[in-house]
Amino acid sequence: MSEPFFEMPSAENPTEERLDSWKEIAAYLKRNVTTVQRWEKREGMPIHRHLHEKGGSVYAMPGELDAWMIGRSANNQGENGSTVAAEESSHTASPQPDASIFRRRFVLVPVAVLLLVLGFGLWLQSKEFFWHNPVESASFRTLTDFDRVQGAAAVSRDGQFVAFLSDRDGQTDVWVTQVGSGQFHNLTHGSARELTNPSVRTLGFSPDGSLVTFWARQPNGNIGIWAVPTMGGEIKPYLDGAAEFDWSRDGSRLAYHTPGPGDPLFISGGNRRSDDRALYKGPAGVHCHFPIWSQDGKHIYFVMGVPPDKWDIWSIPAAGGSPNRITSKASNILYPVLFERRTLLYLANDSDGLGPWLYSIDVSRRIPHRLTYGIERYASLAATADGHRLVATLAIPKSSLWRLTISDSSRKTPDPLPIAIPTSNGFFPRLGPDYLLYVSADGANEGLWKLEKGSGTELWKGQGVHFLGSPAISTDGKQIAFSVQQKRQALLYVMNADGTGLRVVTDALELRGAPAWTPDGRSISIAADDHGASHLYRVSIDGRSVSPLVREYSTDPAWSPDGNFVIFSGPDVGTRFAVKAATADGAAHSLPPLVLARGSRHIAVLSGGRELAYLGGEIQHKNLWLLDPETGTQHQLTNLSPEFNASGFDISSDGHEVVFERTVESSQIVLLDLAKN
Repeated sequence: MSEPFFEMPSAENPTEERLDSWKEIAAYLKRNVTTVQRWEKREGMPIHRHLHEKGGSVYAMPGELDAWMIGRSANNQGENGSTVAAEESSHTASPQPDASIFRRRFVLVPVAVLLLVLGFGLWLQSKEFFWHNPVESASFRTLTDFDRVQGAAAVSRDGQFVAFLSDRDGQTDVWVTQVGSGQFHNLTHGSARELTNPSVRTLGFSPDGSLVTFWARQPNGNIGIWAVPTMGGEIKPYLDGAAEFDWSRDGSRLAYHTPGPGDPLFISGGNRRSDDRALYKGPAGVHCHFPIWSQDGKHIYFVMGVPPDKWDIWSIPAAGGSPNRITSKASNILYPVLFERRTLLYLANDSDGLGPWLYSIDVSRRIPHRLTYGIERYASLAATADGHRLVATLAIPKSSLWRLTISDSSRKTPDPLPIAIPTSNGFFPRLGPDYLLYVSADGANEGLWKLEKGSGTELWKGQGVHFLGSPAISTDGKQIAFSVQQKRQALLYVMNADGTGLRVVTDALELRGAPAWTPDGRSISIAADDHGASHLYRVSIDGRSVSPLVREYSTDPAWSPDGNFVIFSGPDVGTRFAVKAATADGAAHSLPPLVLARGSRHIAVLSGGRELAYLGGEIQHKNLWLLDPETGTQHQLTNLSPEFNASGFDISSDGHEVVFERTVESSQIVLLDLAKN
C-alpha cells in the first residue's frame, strides 16, 4: 500500500533541517517567491506538500534543492554555450575573431561538463544507483546448535554477549552466551512465567552490558521489564509497567512505551517516573512498538500500525512534534535496528505476504531494499552500537493438522492425533459436513484443499496468493468463502464446495482476517480497514450490497446459529484483546467478560449458541476452552502438552470433533558480521 493507513503529516528528513514555507525556500535560494514558484511549476523544482494541510502548505529539503540547482545550472550553461557558438558562427564579416571569445569558450565548456557530471552523480546518488547490499559480504556464524526452540535474540552494545529465549530445559527461559565460548547459561530457571511476545523486543542489555533485560507478564496480568546480571544472579525489576525501551547512545536518556491504549511513548533521564514526558500516543486501535534512538539522539524511530499486518516505520523528534513515515509498506514490520548513521535494517513481509525477510532503507532517500532470499524466515533482529554485528533468529516453521474426538461420557479428553494430508503443511482448518478444508503453502503460492474420506483435492490455487484467514463454510456445507491478498489486491471469493462456480464477491474493500457466513446464507461478514481501524461489514453474496455491520473496532466474526448476534474480536491492548458481541443490526449484545492472549482469534459458536469455544492461555501455549454465554462459566476442555503449540482450531457444531493447527519451528540464532566501509 502506498498511502498512509491513517492521516499523518508527510515524511520529513530526520537528519536535515527543512524549509517550511515559500518564503524560507526563496530566501535560501536568494530569489523571490514568484521565481521559485515558477521554477517548481515549469522546471520541476523538488517541493513537498503536507498531506493533512491545504495545497499551499509546502516544504523543501536543502540538499534536494542544492542538487536540483546544480543540475539546472549545468543545463543552462550547456544551452548558453551552444547559443554563443551559434552567434559567433553567424558573424562571418569579422575576419579576426576576438581571442577572448575562444578563452571564454575554452573555460565554459569544461565547467558545463563538470557541472553536468556532478549533477548527474548527485541524481544517481539520490536514486541509490550506487547502493550495495550490506549483508552481501557478511560472515555468518551459527551460535546455537541444540534441538530446542530459541528466539528473540539480543546482543550487547559491544557485541560480546548474546541473550535469547529457549525451552532447552523444558520451560521457556532467558539464556545468555559469550560469543565464541560455546557455553550457554540459563539465567531465569523457570522463575519467569510468561516471556514470549513476538510483537515487541522482549530481550535487551543495559548500556554497559552488565544486565540482561526481559519483558514478562506477571501472574496478576501486569507487564514490566525485569533484569538479571549477565553473569547470573538475582532477578530484579528494571522498568515497572513498561513494555519496551531503548537507551540513547550516550546512556543519558531513556525512551520507553507502556502497554496502554495507543502504546504511549515516553522519554526520561533515567528510570521510569510518573512525571515523565509523553512524547506520542497512537490513535485508537493503533500500536507503537520497537522504539530506537537515532545515533545523534535527535530522533526516535519506531514501528506504528494496526495488528496484524498494517505497520510502517516512523520517526519523531525527541524534542517533540509529529511523527513522520519512513517506510510505505503497510506490512508486517518488526525489529528495526540502525546500521551506520542513517540506514535502518528491519524485518518485513514482502508484497505477497511472505516472510519476514531482511530489508534496509536509507532514512533520507527512503528506498527499501530486500537483502535476503531463501526458505528461512527471520523471527528477530538485533544490532551492536555501531550496527556492524547483527544477531538474528532464523526459523523454518511447519504447520500440521491434528484431530481429537470428545466423548460425552469421558471426563478426560484424549491426546490429539496427526491427520494424514497429501501436502507438506496445513493450516487454517475448517470442519464441514463429512469433509475438512485447510490451506497449504507451496513456496510463494497458497492453495485451498479439501480432505474427504481420506482423499485430498486441491480446490483452488493462485499465483502469489496469501490467505488472509481461514475459509468459511456455509451452514448447509454447500458453499465456501475465503479472502486472499492477490497481486496486492484484497479479494473475497465464493465457490461451491466441490470447487466449481468460483467468483469474486468484492474487490472494493481492504479486507482483514477470515470471513463468516450469516446463518441464512445470503451474505458474508468480514472485517475491512476503515481509516486505519478494522470494522465488520456485511457483503451480499452477489456483491451488489456492502454495508457496515459493527461501528466499533471489530474483526474475525462468528455468528450464532439463529443469527441473532455475531461474536468478534476487539483491538489488541498490550498482548490481550477482548471478545465482544453485537446484534444483527450492529447494536451491542451482552456477553460475559472474555479477554484472550494474542494468537488464534477464532471463536466457534456451538449449536443453539449455548457455548463458545476458544483457545485460551498464554501466547506460547493454549488449550481449548468453553464459555457459557449466559452464566459466564468457563471450562477447560483439553490439557495439551507444553510442546504442543496450538495456533488454530475448529470444532464441530455438536462439540465432539476438534481439529487443531499445530506449529513447530526449527530455529537457530545466527551472528552476522558486516564489513565496515
